[in-house]
Amino acid sequence: MPYVRTSVVAPYSAYLRVYEPLAAFPEPERSHWADYVRDVHTRRVWGSGTTAELTAEEQRVALEGILATPPEPAPPHESEDAFVAEIDGIPVVCPRQTRLRCWSALAEMRREFPPVVLDAFWPKVVLAQAEADHDRWRSRNPDVQPHIHSSTWHVPMRWFVLFSQEERVLVAPAGDGAGGPGELYYRTPMVQARRRVARALRVLRDTLEEGALITGLEQLGRWLEEFHPRAMVELDFGGLVRLIPSGDLVEERTAEHVAEGLTALAAGDGARASEAYRRITERWSAVRALEHAS
Repeated sequence: MPYVRTSVVAPYSAYLRVYEPLAAFPEPERSHWADYVRDVHTRRVWGSGTTAELTAEEQRVALEGILATPPEPAPPHESEDAFVAEIDGIPVVCPRQTRLRCWSALAEMRREFPPVVLDAFWPKVVLAQAEADHDRWRSRNPDVQPHIHSSTWHVPMRWFVLFSQEERVLVAPAGDGAGGPGELYYRTPMVQARRRVARALRVLRDTLEEGALITGLEQLGRWLEEFHPRAMVELDFGGLVRLIPSGDLVEERTAEHVAEGLTALAAGDGARASEAYRRITERWSAVRALEHAS
């Protein structure tokens, strides 16, 4: 899909993406993504959009579906687009999978909210059709996983376990900054991400009781295991950069604080672990509070 400039602001969401090498995809997907990568490089010569701009365009399309009559909770066809990056000069691809992600979001809503709440968002017949479409697709594709997870109004602490502070990249806004505050992301090889999850789980299981933190990290680890070992994992702050003052973006050190907390727990230093946790919660509670601001 050629890049189209949009005035829609990217949502206040962060994204955890997995980029896989072309060899990870079976045919005919592999050929499709190989052609797509070549096309992306061609379009970049003519000035295609940044990841933030492409995410905003994705949001625009989603809003069009919501406002349609009847509304479309998921696109009628799967996206043939992807985010593209490079590892040591080798292209890696993160399929957008917008249809699958919409289905997954609807399934999560059904788990979290009673039917009376869902009825306020979607007509019952629309939800029933989307669920049937998802079940039919899943029966044909039982092993396909979404390459992208998203989180609104905050970055889950477990996501930071995958990265070191040195892997953080802050991209200044282009030109005079009128297009937005820039981008902030972390990237790490899949092998390193899996190693960090395994280490964190060992520490947490040895020092804490079973709970949401351990369960969430276990689920994250199982998700990562579904992908090629030479993949790349990316944490993109997405639209959250618009909620964080520029000075705080420069000083954003959550990955470092998470690593400090785990090291302290492993050493039996509860006071230092509590201090690291306090820094994390203070930073992100201020951002999450904006969800309810008027």
